Amino acid sequence: MKKNLLLIVTLVLWFPLFADNAKYDIIVDRNGSGHFRNIQQAIDSVRAFNPKGQTTIFIKKGYYKEKLDLPTYVCNVRLVGEDRDETIINYDDHANINKMGTFRTYTFAIRGNDIIVENLTVQNSAEPLGQAVALHVEGDRIIFRNCRFLGNQDTIYLGREASRQYFENCYIEGTTDYIFGPSTAWFENCRLMCKRNSYITAASTPQNQMFGFIFNACIIEMAEGVNVVYLGRPWRPFAMTLFMNSQLPEGIRAEGWDNWRNPENEKTVRYMEYNNSGQGALTAKRVGWSKILSAKDARLYTIENVFKGCDGWNPLSVKLN
Repeated sequence: MKKNLLLIVTLVLWFPLFADNAKYDIIVDRNGSGHFRNIQQAIDSVRAFNPKGQTTIFIKKGYYKEKLDLPTYVCNVRLVGEDRDETIINYDDHANINKMGTFRTYTFAIRGNDIIVENLTVQNSAEPLGQAVALHVEGDRIIFRNCRFLGNQDTIYLGREASRQYFENCYIEGTTDYIFGPSTAWFENCRLMCKRNSYITAASTPQNQMFGFIFNACIIEMAEGVNVVYLGRPWRPFAMTLFMNSQLPEGIRAEGWDNWRNPENEKTVRYMEYNNSGQGALTAKRVGWSKILSAKDARLYTIENVFKGCDGWNPLSVKLN
């Protein structure tokens, strides 16, 4: 009888792991009940260019003090947090530590293709002492859903031209240029929190790339005391950024956009707005080198058109295993 009772108790205790194993390929748990205690160990365990298809990594609630690097040969991976606000990946590098510069400060770097990230918080908790990237993306066909990205200057770096990233229902906060880089990225129904009087975006879209950063149905918010914010400034001359169907609060500069102290940028940048609302959406005093789209012009900017490339990729039709 005692043996049977012990068996029942053991099965009850281990049943959650068995159930998760049926749903996920790899489980990460800081408390030791999964396959790995660290997320990097789980990433490193995925077979290079896995011919079996998508690998799903489930990350249980916890605080993961890790500097993560998902390499180019790790593709078709889905990372799912147990709870967006309680599954936290954190590191605290900034550009002025040993002169490391911006591009090595990341908390999470994604270099492989076809990656899906859901229900996670990625944070760079460095004090505002320099650039401090939370998310660094170089991969193509990357999807983020219901995530938080926390930091100060340069929170999200979308860092490879012609690569495509899709953000849906995400919260992004930062100070200066907190979304920057050359990629094509679509932000759908996201919240952007401006923590300081500064600039939201710093796109560096290449001249031959039609689409840069597009924000649709997003909400811009201001921290207490913040009241002078630009929608963007061009990190490189042909920067492309569009805000449409979004809520722009009081505190967005009447000019809307900045030329980064270089009038020559005004000849080449592609800064646009369409059908925004809120006190910050008034366009009468916008700079003359930005564009207010007509309804006809705005039809070009759909997820299908922006992301189709030569492979017809559409993040809304990506199937989950």
